[in-house]
Amino acid sequence: MQQAAFFKQDDLISVITTQPIERALDYRAPEGGCFDGAYVEVPLGPRKVLGVVWGAGQGGYDAAKIRPVLRVLDVAPMTPEMKLFLQRAADYTVTPFSAMLRLATRAPGLSDPPSMRKIYYPGNKTAIKITKARERVLDIFETYGGAGFTLKELAGLAGVSTSVIKGMLPSGAVVEKVAPRDRPFERLNPDKTGKTLTKAQSAAVDHLNALITQDAYSTALLRGVTGSGKTEVYLEAVAQTLWQGQQALVLLPEIALTGEFLQRVESRFGVRPAEWHSGVTMTERRRIWKMVGQGQAELVVGARSALFLPFRSLGLIVVDEEHDSSYKQQDGVRYHARDMAVLRASIAGAKVVLASATPSLESWTNAGAGKYHRIDLTDRFGPSVLPTIETIDMRSENLPSNRWISDTLAAQVQMRLERSEQVLLFLNRRGYAPITLCRACGMQIGCTHCDARMVEHRFLNRLVCHQCGDSQAKPTSCPSCHAEDKLAAVGPGVERLAEETAELFPQARIVTLSSDMFGTARALKEQIKEIAEGAADIIIGTQLVAKGHNFPKLTLVGVIDADLGLHGSDLRAAERTFQLMRQVAGRAGRADQPGVALLQTHQPEHPVMTSILTGNEEEFWDAEAQARQEAAAPPFGRMVGIVISASNPEAAFDFGTRLAQNAHPLLAIGAQVFGPASAPIARIRGRHRVRLLIKCDKTAPVQAAIRQWLQAFAPKGDLRLAVDIDPQSFL
Repeated sequence: MQQAAFFKQDDLISVITTQPIERALDYRAPEGGCFDGAYVEVPLGPRKVLGVVWGAGQGGYDAAKIRPVLRVLDVAPMTPEMKLFLQRAADYTVTPFSAMLRLATRAPGLSDPPSMRKIYYPGNKTAIKITKARERVLDIFETYGGAGFTLKELAGLAGVSTSVIKGMLPSGAVVEKVAPRDRPFERLNPDKTGKTLTKAQSAAVDHLNALITQDAYSTALLRGVTGSGKTEVYLEAVAQTLWQGQQALVLLPEIALTGEFLQRVESRFGVRPAEWHSGVTMTERRRIWKMVGQGQAELVVGARSALFLPFRSLGLIVVDEEHDSSYKQQDGVRYHARDMAVLRASIAGAKVVLASATPSLESWTNAGAGKYHRIDLTDRFGPSVLPTIETIDMRSENLPSNRWISDTLAAQVQMRLERSEQVLLFLNRRGYAPITLCRACGMQIGCTHCDARMVEHRFLNRLVCHQCGDSQAKPTSCPSCHAEDKLAAVGPGVERLAEETAELFPQARIVTLSSDMFGTARALKEQIKEIAEGAADIIIGTQLVAKGHNFPKLTLVGVIDADLGLHGSDLRAAERTFQLMRQVAGRAGRADQPGVALLQTHQPEHPVMTSILTGNEEEFWDAEAQARQEAAAPPFGRMVGIVISASNPEAAFDFGTRLAQNAHPLLAIGAQVFGPASAPIARIRGRHRVRLLIKCDKTAPVQAAIRQWLQAFAPKGDLRLAVDIDPQSFL
């Protein structure tokens, strides 16, 4: 790595801070000097703020007024590669650079000086009398793989007082050690023997390793049917990267996936990797950030924000389930992790593996055009075979209005229960019912802050807005006409489906998996582990269950409403429905028993349904690509969303109209500007939302045109404007 420039004491240096000041500020280098890229604490008015040295100072100011850097933080300097990545990411997403820098320094206590602390580890749990409180402490150690914790962290996670933990020290059930506040991670062993690979997996590994050993950037699309062993293939690519002395990053779309995945990593490499997501403690986040920067964390497994960690020598990025929509950050800095992974790798000369059973059309098209290497795994690993997929035509089922499980599906469920096999009933709708309707006046109870209906959550006994999170107790009378006992739940959510399932199969053990039903990520991961071990007969789940889980006893998947994703005007509706149905169907038959997926639909002749049944993915993607190309829609054209919000709807519309009427820089590049129009959900958290849509040729310099366009329009008052490059949602 090229040595960064060094600035001597009192040299004029340029510093970019994390504050919303979109320019560099001049300071004097501190006593002892500093390197270019150093993280520093600088004075800004009366405050002390975090910044990064960004080269030599610009000058042109009264030298007597230029203040010195207060101190250099005890962390590795930002690399030139990271600097360039942040600049280009900000340019691409049309994001203020200060916001991008905040994303890259999102770790607590970075300015804290080095220190020692007491860390608590598991000891000999058989040496102590077990109480409920002590058992919770031991459970935390087991859940986190024997990791160490501070006293405050361990007590908080276990929900006990610190005295409980201290009381476990004399017996040795808990061990106290003094350690550096931020310590290196254990080294992974790439030479440890992994699982025996099939011929197809070995060929895929050879292809990836050939790319990794080349001294150049590349991206590969690893497309493998569900259960084909994609994980084992890319873990071997991780091993090759470690052999070369480089760091690796594996991105997962859902925090609930990390438990099983971390066990597989530990089995392959002997130790657990660094883990980065919202469920990690603040102390651990700081440790990971610092150790990644020092090269003392070889492998990070994390959520999308892990892309902005300060890797010293990044050699490989794996984006697992690369098609997943949760890789798009929908607020704040609006970026897509898949695209940013490719950008970061291209700058670092690293490799990217995009893994999926149902790739995004963007990745499919790039592979077809030769921009990405394509590696296919067409068969499942071991004795398991792909599930049979069939439709149930709901037009001929003659169900009563308050039933959603067809007789055909119910009979198949009963057959599996008699054979002691597991069943998954899938409905991509949280809560008990999406609408609460007054049968007297027809009013549907809506959120007072949003233009959205309140969703009944019966297990909470509350109505919840899925847009802003506001909740209220379910009323006993209509808020509009005050009629008593006239409120009715309309439509099913997973809670209502669970209620119906319990009535139909009273002897079955039923578990509902929905993200809002678990208070902590730990509780969710524990439930998934228990299901995999056979602790449930019927699983009721939302799209959470479609993301890579492996339930060996699961042989039947029933999709309650396969048409749900086809409604509306989303340009990706067909693609997402196809992906979701194929993914959820892939949960069945992953061991030695064959699986079946039954899709309840009122549109069995719909092209998406016929494509799912035939399994001809090539034909589906080719048809979808042709339709998008004819419409000049992504990935063959560019779209940009402009979202304006304000407490006053007229102010938002007036501002949007001014923008649309003065879009000369956009028109100059051949772009079309549509709107302003009310967003489909026109009010969220009390703020009225107006959208504009920009559509242009794929090669048009749209980001530069947008910056030029928006420079003349500064939102005033409580007006807010957000730019969404390549929008994934149009709500």
